[in-house]
Amino acid sequence: MQLKSNVSFDDTSIAFELRSDKALKKAHFLFTIVNNPWINSLSTGFVKIGLKLGLPLAGIIKNTVFDHFCGGETIDESEKTIQQLAKFNIGTILDYSVEGEDDEAGFDRTKEEILKTIEKAKGHGNIPFCVFKTTGIADSALLQKIQKGKTLAAPEQEAYERVKQRVEEICAKAHEHGIPILIDAEESWIQEPIDEMVYAMMRKFNQRKAIVYNTYQMYRVDMLSNLRKAFHYAAMHNYYLGAKLVRGAYMEKERERAQEAGMPSPIQPDKGSTDTSYDKALAFCVDNKQRISVINGSHNEYSNYYLALLMEKHSMKNDDPRVWFAQLYGMSENISFNLAKAGYNVAKYVPYGPVRSVMPYLFRRAEENTSVAGQSSRELKLIRREIKRRKEVRRQ
Repeated sequence: MQLKSNVSFDDTSIAFELRSDKALKKAHFLFTIVNNPWINSLSTGFVKIGLKLGLPLAGIIKNTVFDHFCGGETIDESEKTIQQLAKFNIGTILDYSVEGEDDEAGFDRTKEEILKTIEKAKGHGNIPFCVFKTTGIADSALLQKIQKGKTLAAPEQEAYERVKQRVEEICAKAHEHGIPILIDAEESWIQEPIDEMVYAMMRKFNQRKAIVYNTYQMYRVDMLSNLRKAFHYAAMHNYYLGAKLVRGAYMEKERERAQEAGMPSPIQPDKGSTDTSYDKALAFCVDNKQRISVINGSHNEYSNYYLALLMEKHSMKNDDPRVWFAQLYGMSENISFNLAKAGYNVAKYVPYGPVRSVMPYLFRRAEENTSVAGQSSRELKLIRREIKRRKEVRRQ
């Protein structure tokens, strides 16, 4: 069945309209490296060693991989990217991607930066959501201890209260300014206390519409049932559920930990099972659109097409505010820009932060593009097609 809007992810002229010839050549270079596991591993290894040795690599990194995948080093520096995306009706989700904070002062600094993104979004018009990771404002070991049900010592209990205060301060600010806040998912062994905090915030701030969103990693075997339980809990307590769906980000780590502990893996047995669970979750959200607002955080072409098809089946407008499509900046431009051109709500996750501090995020992007079957090769194929198309247009 074809969509009435006739959206297609094959039009590279739309997909790469934002990218100049120079930027497109840079993207070709980057994805050529990422597409080769051996070269990718060697390159990232060299950068990691170079940074430890204090080699002057920051400038090179900023002008290559950082420039392609990140908006800037600060919120203000990211404004140029925000405006560029806005020209194509694509919103920006500013993602403060600094990692490694492990003390109370660092957690507070991260909280303040997240609050600044909300202030930036207020009245901006091109920043439809803000986002944060709970591990950016909380100690992972503390969350793990809570999930295990262990008794907290007095200082630990105080630290946990500060975590909940930070979460509530962020959600309260988002509610005050009417900016939806996305709370990213974490590893399964620390997710339960995060869920508890998120649902407490939903119950408090989602009375009129979805402001607080939880993230559901559909590669987990229990996640579809978790989503359904979250919906029933929201219905029971008369609030709106905000759901961001993703396939997941910690698969190898989850499987290795389960194997070491002699436990069943929490991850779906294969990609097909994950895809089935993901698309069932999309259908469940659209079926219950009166109470659920959904963000489709996917780089999978079929899942994006399927959601558009579901919307059409339910006679929903392309720009229905309860449904958004989201991809990472610098990736899957063919999905993002073609959906936006067809009038759907689209936003890009735009990471920002000091170059050195964002490197762990960039390393993960390199690893994920290599490990996710066909991701980097698809990107490279589309980039090459667009380069060829532009050359042919110029010859005409």
